[in-house]
Amino acid sequence: AIGLAHAGSAFDGNWSVVITTERGSCDPSNRLGVVIQNGLIQYAGGSTVLVRGRVANNGRVEVSVSSGGRGANGSGRLSARGGGGTWRGSGDSGACAGRWVAERG
Repeated sequence: AIGLAHAGSAFDGNWSVVITTERGSCDPSNRLGVVIQNGLIQYAGGSTVLVRGRVANNGRVEVSVSSGGRGANGSGRLSARGGGGTWRGSGDSGACAGRWVAERG
């Protein structure tokens, strides 16, 4: 259980995430603000978007985002200053997929 019960993580703080759609007809690009606290990922804005996820000690990210009838799941990796990965989900007009890039701030 070493490393599981520590308070805080190296990734805690505010992050800006740019989500780009590469397949499907979802929004071409979106920017989300998220907060990581004790390795848990939460949305920094209003309550219309639900973000749930976590960052492992090695930077591995698993996250889900939902808003209204739309939802997406993403995975990837963070380093101390930034990171990125891929996502897939469904929108009003069917399935979509793409990439995300995160940076601190």
